[in-house]
Amino acid sequence: MDFLDRILQVPLEQLPFYLITLVIAFTLHEFSHAYFANKFGDPTAKLLGRVTLNPAVHFDFFGIVLLLLAGFGWARPVPVNRENFSNPRLMGAIVSIAGPLSNLLLGVLGTLIYVMLAQFGVLDSISNERLLQAILIFFNLFTVLNFFLFLFNLIPLPPLDGYRLVEDLAPRSVQGKLHQYEQWSMLIFLLILFIPALRAYTITPLYQAAQALYFQFAQFFLILFGGYS
Repeated sequence: MDFLDRILQVPLEQLPFYLITLVIAFTLHEFSHAYFANKFGDPTAKLLGRVTLNPAVHFDFFGIVLLLLAGFGWARPVPVNRENFSNPRLMGAIVSIAGPLSNLLLGVLGTLIYVMLAQFGVLDSISNERLLQAILIFFNLFTVLNFFLFLFNLIPLPPLDGYRLVEDLAPRSVQGKLHQYEQWSMLIFLLILFIPALRAYTITPLYQAAQALYFQFAQFFLILFGGYS
């Protein structure tokens, strides 16, 4: 057990909750890309069976293993052919932002459910300490991790959605320069992930921002349901 704890970035006792969160977060993220791409006239993802909420279709085994061992990973990217869109720039931007927004929605929904459970006395009624602790751990991981994925995917570096969003909205002259330096942008992205000093100034602040988002939404819902406490 100690050996696994040293290897995994996630504490072993939290691993089941972490995996459940990732299954939900990655599945809805990739489904959102595929759904809107198909809605806008690009059947590529649909022909590959990606317009589905079946997690097995979207998961990349190596990406998940690396996430657990190194703290970052990925799902299988949804292929999108923007030439099939009637308005490639606008529709491409919507397809790009759909994934991160799905994680934002999950984070907000998770926060809402947790606050309602607390405000309506459901958590207080749970006498089993281990069950209560499990619920608290799950909602903390689910909300903060989804808020983090929302923010992380907006980083304008390939292969993240933020880069595709900038690419979709940028003038064609700028798009050419983006493509020219794309390999270097990818290198910067990998350096950020692998070098602890760079992670401290990028990934860590994003995680703190995700925690702040959770706190702000929790405060909002607490005020909203305050009259029922």
